Amino acid sequence: MSKRVIISPMKYVQGPGEMENLADYYKVLGSKKACIIASPSNIRNNKEKITASFEKGKIPYEIEKFGGECCKSEIDRLIALAKDADCIIGVGGGKVIDTAKAVAYYAKLPVIIAPTIASTDAPCSALTVLYKEDGTFEEYLLLPANPNCVLVDTAIVAKAPARLLVAGMGDALATYFEARAAVSTNSIAMAGGLTSISAMALAELCYETLLADGLKAKLSMEAGVSSRAVENIVEANTFLSGIGFESGGLGAAHSVHNGLTVLPDTHDVYHGEKVSFGVLTQLVLENADMDEITEVIDFCQSVGLATTFAQLGIKDPTPEKLMAVAKAATAPGETIHNMPFEVTADLVYSAMVVADKLGA
Repeated sequence: MSKRVIISPMKYVQGPGEMENLADYYKVLGSKKACIIASPSNIRNNKEKITASFEKGKIPYEIEKFGGECCKSEIDRLIALAKDADCIIGVGGGKVIDTAKAVAYYAKLPVIIAPTIASTDAPCSALTVLYKEDGTFEEYLLLPANPNCVLVDTAIVAKAPARLLVAGMGDALATYFEARAAVSTNSIAMAGGLTSISAMALAELCYETLLADGLKAKLSMEAGVSSRAVENIVEANTFLSGIGFESGGLGAAHSVHNGLTVLPDTHDVYHGEKVSFGVLTQLVLENADMDEITEVIDFCQSVGLATTFAQLGIKDPTPEKLMAVAKAATAPGETIHNMPFEVTADLVYSAMVVADKLGA
């Protein structure tokens, strides 16, 4: 019997106002200098909170501006800038977070992740998704450890556009269905072992939380207010999905996402919005029960997740475009091969066409 493995960050903290305590969490890991990697918008919007935290404790820090793409050249640039630091802190969205984790890995430093949106499950994982400089998917960088600390200030997250929280729901939506597929084939999850019952329970809870609180959270965000539903969805998008996908396993949904990145049409569509269409495609591939497919479509449509090519920005879904996606989704090493049957590009092509029709 193969081993079961579940991995997670050393510490997960979520609550309003926690960004003001960032330096306190750094002091557990370092004392020399913190290198804070942040997107331009986060430097603009949250610099005051960050600097106040470090200056209050008279702790040295530097803030480096993220260049916009999680690619090898950007990682190398930031490693050079962080040569005097003893801890990396990533503040921002998914690509900033993944870049900070990669920089910390190569520089052999601890890392704190402070997501300011809940649009992906990247914060908790020991994984960086590397892209080429043109935004197309390149590869997964598997890291030896999860972040030392994940700090989610929900007062900041609640002020972000509702679309970003919804995109996180699209990413989280895949967690249960991909873990279920991985379990059915005894596939090894990214954590390095079979899916544990704990990981599967988190994946199921993630899906149940989305169905129960997703629409309420979206409406709260659109109204500019926070709520228990927002707190629950932030936790589902960030923690439940993060642990669930990594220790539960991946299937077709994320491979379809990776395939979609080859189309420039989709580059303005968020990761989770592409993943939600990948979930629908996976369910068609599995020939899942129609009640389950309908439940997923109804959820996606209620919160505004993509269920059609048009919603992905593909206004002219020619056979050539769709086959390019299908071929990329079924490339060797893709997690779509964890499905309990052989998956070919032709099958993915057909499933995407049917998914688009069902989601219309």
